[in-house]
Amino acid sequence: MSLDIDGSEVDVVIAALHPNLTTFLEEWRPILSRYHLIILKDPDMKEELQIPSGFDHQVYTKVDMEKVAGQTSINFSGHSSRYFGYLISCKKYIISIDDDCLPARDDQGFLVDAVAQHVTNLSTPATPFFFNTLYDPYRKGADFVRGYPFSLRNGVECVMSCGLWLNIADYDAPTQAVKPDERNLRYVDAVLTVPVRSMMPVSGINVAFRRDIVGPAFFPALRLAGEGKCRWETMEDIWCGMCAKLVCDHLGLGVKSGLPYVWRGHGVDGGDALESLKKEWEGVKLMEHVVPFFQSVRLPRTAVTAEDCVIKIAGMVREQLGPLDLVFKHAADAMEAWVKLWKAAAPQSQINS
Repeated sequence: MSLDIDGSEVDVVIAALHPNLTTFLEEWRPILSRYHLIILKDPDMKEELQIPSGFDHQVYTKVDMEKVAGQTSINFSGHSSRYFGYLISCKKYIISIDDDCLPARDDQGFLVDAVAQHVTNLSTPATPFFFNTLYDPYRKGADFVRGYPFSLRNGVECVMSCGLWLNIADYDAPTQAVKPDERNLRYVDAVLTVPVRSMMPVSGINVAFRRDIVGPAFFPALRLAGEGKCRWETMEDIWCGMCAKLVCDHLGLGVKSGLPYVWRGHGVDGGDALESLKKEWEGVKLMEHVVPFFQSVRLPRTAVTAEDCVIKIAGMVREQLGPLDLVFKHAADAMEAWVKLWKAAAPQSQINS
């Protein structure tokens, strides 16, 4: 990649669900040693984190999360700890990677610099209003195809970059159950812009975004009413991703998908699809109501920032989805609480003082 990346503009957010990060960080050392790391210790973890030397990092714990979140209903446990990193960062670019992912290698065997690729995606325009059949026209060796309107060739600002997984694909529990041995081993060297008004599932395991523009649209919300009933965190980033995509569409901003890949060593529940299905099923059913909702939402012109959009979406969620299940009412409450937290959040440097 030819882009000269300013590391001071990047925070790599790592949700630490395992106490020993030594193997994870040593595998990532050639890449992550150049950037500042925000490591979020799962509030439910009792063990001390083991972190090798040589990394510019800051660890945040349950105490830090409670200090910032106060008495709100925001839940930062488990995978949701990554959202606290989004909240307290003060950098332009957020790169989110979970601690069960290792760097991928491309089809020639070279290590994939996921951070550089994400920043490249976010630093070049997106084309959501007219699809280019050669994918990313701004990449070296590519251009717009015949018939592409010249009036749209400047593109729009890209604010979200959704990376992919090698090995374990991002399947839900029912798909895992019928395809237990399937692996994604095909490296596709491509990036494309997701068209406007097209919803998409987003995984928080390998995603990047412009914090300064759409940061408030990345929040924990859907799991609040489901503790003990369902593992909502497997649906939470899907919910968050659809909210973020809706915000991007409304504000005329771009979203890309494709490179970079990470290598996912195992799925949730250690790859036990039936165990995952028991925990996910309630969420899977509710998502059938969620997708039509997001496909139908149109935000008013008065919503001109990500914060405005999230508040408007929260109101619609409460009104239209709230009667279906209490989890949606709690989700709307959490979205509104998140915007307040976002506006009031202290700079990162002050949290552990």
